[in-house]
Amino acid sequence: MRLLVVSAALLVASCFGQDCLSRDFGQGGTVCVCNVAHCDKFPPLQPVDLGQYVTFVSNQEGLRFQKKVGEFISDDGPTANVIQLGSNTYQTIMGFGGAFTDSTGYNIKNVKDQLGDTLMRQYFAEDGLEYSIGRIPIGGTDFSFKGYSYCDTRDDVPDPELSSFSLQPEDFEYKIPLIRQARQLRNNSLDLFGSAWVAPSWMKTIPGFTSRNSSIKYEMYQAWADYLVKFLDSYKEQGIDLWGITTGNEPKTALLKEEIPSVAWTPDDMTKWVRENLGPALRKSAHSDIKLMLLDDQIPFMKEMADKVLADETANGYVDGIATHWYSDWYGADTAGLLDAAHESYANKFMLATEACNGYEKNDIFLGSWHRGEKYAETIIKYFNNWITGFVDWNMALNVQGGPTFINNFVDSPIIVNATANEFYKQPMYYAIGHFSKAIPKGSIRQEIIPFSDDVMVTAAARPDGGTAIVILNKLDVVVDVAVRCIGRGDAHITLTPKSLTTLVYW
Repeated sequence: MRLLVVSAALLVASCFGQDCLSRDFGQGGTVCVCNVAHCDKFPPLQPVDLGQYVTFVSNQEGLRFQKKVGEFISDDGPTANVIQLGSNTYQTIMGFGGAFTDSTGYNIKNVKDQLGDTLMRQYFAEDGLEYSIGRIPIGGTDFSFKGYSYCDTRDDVPDPELSSFSLQPEDFEYKIPLIRQARQLRNNSLDLFGSAWVAPSWMKTIPGFTSRNSSIKYEMYQAWADYLVKFLDSYKEQGIDLWGITTGNEPKTALLKEEIPSVAWTPDDMTKWVRENLGPALRKSAHSDIKLMLLDDQIPFMKEMADKVLADETANGYVDGIATHWYSDWYGADTAGLLDAAHESYANKFMLATEACNGYEKNDIFLGSWHRGEKYAETIIKYFNNWITGFVDWNMALNVQGGPTFINNFVDSPIIVNATANEFYKQPMYYAIGHFSKAIPKGSIRQEIIPFSDDVMVTAAARPDGGTAIVILNKLDVVVDVAVRCIGRGDAHITLTPKSLTTLVYW
């Protein structure tokens, strides 16, 4: 979609905190409009009395975080639609987040009158989504104004000593200021990790930022590892310490597409590089405790890569987790089965979902699409119920075309910025993430849940503050009455509106 200046219906949708200024662009749902005068917000959840619970609801009809307080009643026996909370517990949740791409930074800086600060609050402040994770691209991505690395030389003259290494204007203009602001909004409680899309052209077997089938030259393996350490050093000099780093964004992409900036890796080459170069370089650096994540690619590619790398005892010792992307989930992949199998095989490695976006199929934006928000919610529930520890979105803010992107790879985003009107639009995707991030903070532990239908999906977690959170997605276009049966409390009888997300929390 390329159209933004259209006639659209406005209404006020109920929301706990400040109300949503709702607008319908005719795409199967609504957005909440934020401008200098108005932006809906929602404060952190506060405990309710014993015997009570709080729910908040968003739906296709336009409700956004509608809050209600209810009371448990005694278990009144068999009920057709029972969601049963069990006693088993599983993985610890790492949290939610997004990526500090150049495009995100540009769009946030492109609005006026401190509206960019308002947008940042939507993600990181206590009255926003309370993001706890941030992904930092190491150099350029497809969502930059050009392809670039930190060690580009004239005529691609090799520089294995990295004497020409330096952060770029994009870091100081679009990334570092927003990262600092996000950390301040989070009281410095923000886990940052880096991912590299592309290496300097002179390190690659086929020069160019978007060259297909191009990998790192064997003789440059150490230089590439040192390059990543230099990035960590450079950000540390800016006062930004990273919690984690991946082995590189989508190593399979370079084998499949020539448009996306990328570096190709085979499992054999990745094993050698991690074992002999990257692992030792990280552990000998000032960042020896950093978490190293393997893959950073589609879930169906995980077994091939992980089986090879983690079978090597030395390489295994350097790897802490596995980073996954969501795009193959929508092409028939058995995501749940693959994740369960991975957990069984590599139980000592955490799995973190590190990239997702809608609109990649046709390079479009559907402003207000409830379906796209529902896809996010369905994915998060499926991921959590199958051992994923957190969900990191892709671009946090794009413009009305779904960019900027120097390769015209336009996609959708939870927040779309209309700089011409000096306003931005919070989409159902944004609220879908919020139904989890507001209720299931970092340090929560997934709890057993027994649903009654595949069309009413549910996940649950025990919160660090002693509360319990249950998130329910009603994919049906009809009302569904359910009883949420909680151990030691009784039943919470709630009505799920059509096409809705309901989060229930009690202490």
